[in-house]
Amino acid sequence: MTVEIKVPSVGESVSEVTIDQWLKKEGEAIERDKTVAVLESEKATVELPAEASGTITKILKKSGETAQVGETIAIIDTDAKPTASATQTAAPKDQEPAEPPRPEASKGTPAKPSVPGPQPPPSPKAETKIAPPPGEKPKAEPAKQANGAAEDVATPRPPVTSADAGQDEEIVPMTRLRRTLARRLVEVQQTAAMLTTFNEIDMSAVMALRKEHVEAFQQKYNVKLGFMSFFVKASVDALKLVPQVNGEIRGDDIVYKNHYDIAVAIGGGKGLVVPVLRNAERMSFAEVEIAIGDLAKRAKENKLKPEELQGGTFTISNGGIYGSMLSTPILNPPQSGILGMHAIQERPVARDGQVVIRPMMYVALTYDHRLVDGREAVTFLKRIKDTIEAPARMLIEI
Repeated sequence: MTVEIKVPSVGESVSEVTIDQWLKKEGEAIERDKTVAVLESEKATVELPAEASGTITKILKKSGETAQVGETIAIIDTDAKPTASATQTAAPKDQEPAEPPRPEASKGTPAKPSVPGPQPPPSPKAETKIAPPPGEKPKAEPAKQANGAAEDVATPRPPVTSADAGQDEEIVPMTRLRRTLARRLVEVQQTAAMLTTFNEIDMSAVMALRKEHVEAFQQKYNVKLGFMSFFVKASVDALKLVPQVNGEIRGDDIVYKNHYDIAVAIGGGKGLVVPVLRNAERMSFAEVEIAIGDLAKRAKENKLKPEELQGGTFTISNGGIYGSMLSTPILNPPQSGILGMHAIQERPVARDGQVVIRPMMYVALTYDHRLVDGREAVTFLKRIKDTIEAPARMLIEI
């Protein structure tokens, strides 16, 4: 019996995917529910399991090719046995192939020396040059390349492609995820009125609280208490105070969200992804840290599901883990706000008329000025600052 492997639905509004990689070859055996290929959509990378056990008899779409959702890309024969060639390809990787035998020189022909000796002078025929007819300019001699091919110096070079790129550059096609990211970043700059406001936060209180409870927190929940959980909770608090930042423009209407799905920007294996913490207002500090750790791990392994990347109402991007001091984050449409966190550095600040050293972090809020006015943006960021500098207020909700 033959079973068709079809492209499954991989998310809302996604109509086609790219075959990123085949994990099996034609003639190889496959078990039911085992991953047979990796698909890449414009939103995520998805593993494709086999629908039945058997042998792959035909691969209809090769790696790098596109396929429509519902299209058949391979065929499994549940009764066929693996071919001999497929068995050989499945040999252990650490087993090096045997070196092919070197052809012996003919007994009647002496072997050529491995080190080249002096070359004989060119024949007179090779040196003969034909003079041009009277009144005609001599033609330029072709320049010889290192590989011995001739090239007319007057002929312009064709554009460099992936096939003939030099050693000092590498040309690779953009992944579907990267192409989509590039397109969306350009679109949002053309459609939204983006503006960024800044503030700085004294991280002393959060760092002291974290240091005091980090061991007990990890023992109880088996996860470290990081800074992201504080900023997620502070963002939810600020979004409740300034609902415009949690809204979006839909046509000629403003949509205010009464739920807080916080997206967290993460560098994944295929590029930047922004998975979502659903209903973050209901999550504890431990649940936030566990969820972020799980999302980050699966993002690096390209195992995030498409639905985990959709529907965020507000985004947090932590460039500080890479050492960024200050940046202006770009909106994640159709959202109206994104918070940028940055590196913590000790700086001199004034406190009660005295100059003291404090661990400070710059924060940035990029917002859509069509929906969010400057007053709301500054109020939002000031609320983040006040909450992080006095984290106890998150517990008593003042």
